[in-house]
Amino acid sequence: MNARIPDDALPPTLDPDALQAFVDRQWDDEIIPALTDYIAVPAKSPAFDADWEKNAYIERVVRDAAQWVESRKVAGLKLEVVRLPGRTPVIFFDAPATRADNGDTVLLYGHLDKQPEFSGWRSDLGPWTPKYEDGKLYGRGGADDGYAIYASVTAIMALDAQGIPRPRCVGIVETCEESGSYDLLPYVDALRDRLGNVALVVCLDSGAGNYDQLWMTTSLRGMVAGTLEVQVLDEGVHSGDSSGVVPSSFRILRHLLDRLEDSATGRLLPQSLHCEIPTARREQVKETARILGDEVWRRFPWSCGADGSFVLPMTTEPEEALLNRTWRPTLSVTGAEGLPPLMSAGNVLRPRTSFKLSLRLPPLVDAAAASDEIKQLLEADSPYNAKVIFDAQHGATGWNAPESEAWLTQALDAASRQYYDAPCGYIGQGGTIPLMSLLQEGFPRAQFMVCGVLGPRSNAHGPNEFLHVPYGKRLTASVAQIMAALPV
Repeated sequence: MNARIPDDALPPTLDPDALQAFVDRQWDDEIIPALTDYIAVPAKSPAFDADWEKNAYIERVVRDAAQWVESRKVAGLKLEVVRLPGRTPVIFFDAPATRADNGDTVLLYGHLDKQPEFSGWRSDLGPWTPKYEDGKLYGRGGADDGYAIYASVTAIMALDAQGIPRPRCVGIVETCEESGSYDLLPYVDALRDRLGNVALVVCLDSGAGNYDQLWMTTSLRGMVAGTLEVQVLDEGVHSGDSSGVVPSSFRILRHLLDRLEDSATGRLLPQSLHCEIPTARREQVKETARILGDEVWRRFPWSCGADGSFVLPMTTEPEEALLNRTWRPTLSVTGAEGLPPLMSAGNVLRPRTSFKLSLRLPPLVDAAAASDEIKQLLEADSPYNAKVIFDAQHGATGWNAPESEAWLTQALDAASRQYYDAPCGYIGQGGTIPLMSLLQEGFPRAQFMVCGVLGPRSNAHGPNEFLHVPYGKRLTASVAQIMAALPV
């Protein structure tokens, strides 16, 4: 371990080597087997499984996680599976303080629902086929972020095993995050009085710039997701008979997207979808670009391009690439309907085309206002008077972390040096965690430790997703040490 850690940076009497050893044993003996079972369950988020209640996969992973937590020896810990009518369930646990209680609470967050299968998995892997290989646990959901509840409780246990005084710790583990967390707000309202005075939020659903140091997330983009549909006919017709008379629904849809995005550069055109990037964030991006270099863009699984070399990124400048993926809006088409498979595509001019759009918004842009503007922009004055509908199915405003207090900055760096032998890094993330902005509004004095195991090539939501177990072990130890450092 790093001998350069000053004594006053560690909680009194804490033995970091013993803490890491405890965490390692828990991961090897308890967490990896539990996650192996979890990965095997296709507990897809409600947006991807309309029959989630009937299929009961979400119910199973909730039950398994709850039973695992209840079997741990944490004095006074209480757990409840909270259920509101018509909504996905939430696990709520409460571990009483073991130090002089000043009323402060640590809130630990994670989720158990998963993204759908996606294609392109290695022949020996699959979304519901867990495989542990070379320190990586492959399969859907382990890293994003089924491990969170197990790591959170293990961090509590690691402190209790040494008798290290710690604050009260509560957990909220939802099952709707991959659908936009639309069920979460009612639960937060229902649980608000039980949360107490939240002084520190620990969220384990984020990413890491590399696997060599602790990484804190400084910002999260918001999002608007929905479908854009263009219809020109009631049924398909012979393309030889109709083309040149009947406008293509695909061409109209392409024209509508040109209102939103410059197809030559990928820049979104409405200025209201952009925001001023804070100076402090620009400075952090410069430092992160220095640390990561070209790995910022090289880490993606690029295909071979036209000349046999790899496809080129939108920019090879690490700083610009980081700003693009964290502080600038983007558009992705993530699905389509109305397009038959190539093998069954005849010479038919199709009646309709529908795209699933995912728009990522800068952290300071309001998602509701953006959704309204996008709908008006796409539906107004439709070409050829075609039927155009943009159905915004869910949205979430992003998050910009509050300034860290001195104790947290010191504790983060001490933990990173202790368990990774490197200083703490700071990075914005392009994804969305709706709860963060909600908690910042509800608990304005809370500090935030937003982090996770989704490092290079872990490929959350895509094929061959994996959890980097050695990183997860060190992260769990870091969380424990930082919780113990919360001032009384």
